[in-house]
Amino acid sequence: MDSDAFVHEHFMRQALEQARRAAACGEVPVGAVVVKDGQVIGRGHNSPLSAQDPTAHAEVLALREAARALGNYRLEGCTLYVTLEPCTMCSGAMLHARVDAVVYGAAEPRTGAAGSVLDVFGYSAINHQTRVLRGVLAAECSALMAEFFQLRRQEKKAQQPHPLRDWALRNADEAFADLPDWPWQPQWRSDLPALQGLRLAVVDEGPEDAALTWLCLHGSPGWGYGFRHLLPDLLAAGHRVVVPDLPGFGRSDQPKKDKRHSAQWHLQVIAELIKALDLRRLVLVGQDDGGRLGLAAAQALPERFAGAWLIDNWPLNTQPQQRQQWFEQAARKPAWDVARAMEGLEGLHTAVDAQGPEEARAWNAPFAQPGHRAALKAWPRLQTELTAPPADLLQQWAQAGKLWLQPAATQQPVSAAQWQAAWLQAVPPLAAQSGVWRQTRPGAPVPTAWQGGGAAAVEYFAP
Repeated sequence: MDSDAFVHEHFMRQALEQARRAAACGEVPVGAVVVKDGQVIGRGHNSPLSAQDPTAHAEVLALREAARALGNYRLEGCTLYVTLEPCTMCSGAMLHARVDAVVYGAAEPRTGAAGSVLDVFGYSAINHQTRVLRGVLAAECSALMAEFFQLRRQEKKAQQPHPLRDWALRNADEAFADLPDWPWQPQWRSDLPALQGLRLAVVDEGPEDAALTWLCLHGSPGWGYGFRHLLPDLLAAGHRVVVPDLPGFGRSDQPKKDKRHSAQWHLQVIAELIKALDLRRLVLVGQDDGGRLGLAAAQALPERFAGAWLIDNWPLNTQPQQRQQWFEQAARKPAWDVARAMEGLEGLHTAVDAQGPEEARAWNAPFAQPGHRAALKAWPRLQTELTAPPADLLQQWAQAGKLWLQPAATQQPVSAAQWQAAWLQAVPPLAAQSGVWRQTRPGAPVPTAWQGGGAAAVEYFAP
């Protein structure tokens, strides 16, 4: 290394020390020193935030200190070292001060005025010419800037109430705006241990001390929106209604990989939510596999549950071929239209046609973007992991008049007769409980699909 290079690096390291002081104060880490006759006569580090001064750049502060040291604003015979390519303001100040040379470390491709964006020092018409030396200790200067901004991003992310995990995706809230018959806004939870920082959307309406709390759990590929017509009846009765979107569905965060989904994980999320909200006197309203997950939670926390309304729940892990094929389509086809599939599966033609494209938008919203279908891919596997329905608990509810079992009105993918036979196979004592079988209104796949569908439930499950 020649002597000039050694000298330049020596003073640039002093500028770097000033930059580190700026970083310690929460300022962008830029540092500068002014040198004359081998001596530092001016120092400065970025201070616009702390000084509340837009001109308090490292170069300007170093120039001010050097001018005071010399007793003259003209700094002839001086060299200014700065860790980042100066902006137009600082370059102009150097020219006005008649600095002999400026030596900078890292280039600034957005605002640099010493060659990157502008070259203020390259105009021959200016009455003073300042030499420019570029790239001294550029790697160290750049690394300091990169480290600072990475830390800032991390801090900003940590300050967010529900930061997005690197291994998850999140739909924009705007995708769920102005949906028909869905005025309820979610409460966001990311504090449940099982979530591992994921954001969970939970609609929680009604008084905490209500006589009954209805826990509405959807299956795949649905989300809380499927219970939209049920909520008014339940809330009108003075009850509490809790409707979470399972992870991967609705407005909740969505893991990128299908392997993160398991029945045990979803069960753990549900159980932790019940405990966190201290839900008691619960009636489970479980649609499809959401009912199976809810039953597993009830088996783990029986003292918190008072009954169940199970809608289109297949109770066996062995699926009928036609039902299995339906879920496998959802798993395999990236362009699978959720709204159209729900319409065909559950007889929603009338409802969809009445609502128009907004209804379809509601069903498709969680899965409209590429990569947001990991839960759909995982669901056929998850269905094989579900625990058997708790026969003793179901029989207890049936005897107390606190159990409804209700198939879909359509014959696809399985008929009502197949559905009932499966339940009697899973829980034989239900054969003696004729009162548990609930008929579905023709044209409505689930009671939640039509206005007033919850009024009878309020009467039946009343304490």
